[in-house]
Formats: sequence, structure tokens, C-alpha cells
Amino acid sequence: MRGPRLGGVGQGQLRAGLVGAGPWAKTVHAPGLADHPGMTLRAVWARRPEAAKELAEAHGAQAVDSFDELLDQVDAVAFAVPPAVQAELAVRAAEAGKHLILEKPIAADLDGARRLADAVEAAGVAALVVLILRFSPMTREWLDGIKEAGGWRGGGARWLSGALLGGQYQSSAWRHDSGALADIGPHAFDLLDAALGEITDVLAANRTDDDLWQVLLAHEGGATSTATLSLRLPIQPTVVEVAVYGEHGYRTLGRKPGSAGESYTALLDDFAAMAASGTTSHPCDVRRGLHLQKLLERARELAGHGK
Repeated sequence: MRGPRLGGVGQGQLRAGLVGAGPWAKTVHAPGLADHPGMTLRAVWARRPEAAKELAEAHGAQAVDSFDELLDQVDAVAFAVPPAVQAELAVRAAEAGKHLILEKPIAADLDGARRLADAVEAAGVAALVVLILRFSPMTREWLDGIKEAGGWRGGGARWLSGALLGGQYQSSAWRHDSGALADIGPHAFDLLDAALGEITDVLAANRTDDDLWQVLLAHEGGATSTATLSLRLPIQPTVVEVAVYGEHGYRTLGRKPGSAGESYTALLDDFAAMAASGTTSHPCDVRRGLHLQKLLERARELAGHGK
């Protein structure tokens, strides 16, 4: 099954629906979808109707009463909800022929991720994962230089934050339940994978009682890397750094403050082009999400935390 033809209020615009009305939906998804020239934000649905109404009205969209009503009005669905909720609803959206913008991790567990990836493949729709750092121009330039130079022996990622101690995400139940590995692990693993070659195995993983993760990864070609992750360290501002080392020295990548909006616009550029052309393959597509889910599952197993 092929995805829907583009339809909307503007020539060639993709009609988008947004599921969720939390902090990330408000600051990134809704303004990005509403302002992008290839998209129009048509409908918003959330479990809190008043929040959906407020967000929709702020961006010229309509708050709808059900997920089915949203599906009836759109060509594409962006999700800003917990992984377990996303996995269930995104399968329904794919089966309805809707293109998907998925948050990471794409599901709460590996079985859910496989079901979602299979549904996307069967429907023939575009599905991009919001690995937001990958869409930053700074990241793309860094990765291009890494690939051109070659000869990298190893690397590491550090993401150290107090996001669950205070601020807009401190009341996020799924982040408290699933911890740093699920929330920021996909970003770290994705960047290490893109820089050093495909991650083929998780060699070791440890989680402390306060959810500080140390993960050792093996890459295709022989490189190894480490990831250190926490959302419960009193660090301000957040530390985000990826590094590689080898015959060309030591190269680091940080995160530019306030770049999420710019990166999301770049994601929507790719997404709109995929939907218009019928393309389903992309470095950050749903298969990437499934690959990362496998790594998360393996790390949990090695740390003795199962699913």
C-alpha cells in the first residue's frame, strides 16, 4: 500500500496531525509543523482536551475529540506521547496510510518496535524518527568530516542532565519509569553508530541505583565506544558531547543551545520530500528506530533490568 497523495490548504502541502500536547509538542512539534512551507498543522489530539484546544488554537489548527477523527483529516501524524502509547497508535495510523513522525524510542519494548516497523513497511508510508541531533547542520558537517577522514578506533558519548530533578520534564512519568537509557540512549547510540560504523553488539552495561548508565558498544569494523547517560545529575547546563579518536586525532561534537527548532525544520524538509516522492528509506527511518530499540533491550538485559 502506498501512502496518501498530498492534500491540504496549500499547493502540495502535507496535512499534519499532532498527537500530544506536552512540553515537546508545544516547543518543537506544533510550531515546526505550523510554520513549515511544506506542511499545514490541521488537527491536534491529546488525552487532555483543554491542552489540545489551547495548543491547536495557538497554531491555527483544530482540536479533535478522538484519534480516529484526527486520522480522517490528515495525511501525516506526528507523535509527542510516551513510547507505549505511540507504538499502539502509530500502527493504526500506518495501517490507515498515514505518514509518521515518531519520537524515540519508537516503542516501550522490542516487540512493540517490531510491530510498528512491520506496519510501516506493509503500508509503504514514510516514517522518520525525531533523532533531533542528527538533523542539526553542525552534526551533519561533523559526520561528513568523520566519514571523509576515516581511521577511527573508538569514541564515546556523554549526556549528563538534571532534567528529571526539575524543569519541564520533571513530571514526565514515562521518563521517570524508563530512565535515561530510554530517553537519551537512542540519541547517544545513534550518533556513535553514525560516526564509528554500525553498532553490532552491546558488550557491557551497568546502571546505578540513581539511574546513571555506563554502556560499552562494539562497532562494525572493530571500533568500540562508551556511552555515559544520566537525567538525575545536578548539572547545569546539560552536558552533551560525542567524541571519536584515531589516527586523525580526537574530534568532538557538542550540542548548540536552542537548535531544536532548526533541526526539526530540517527533519520536516526531508519528511515532506519523502512523502511527495513515495520514498520510504532514510538514515533516520523506522528501521533505524528498530535498530536502536534492539540496543536498548540488550543494554537492559546486561544490566539486569530486563525490559
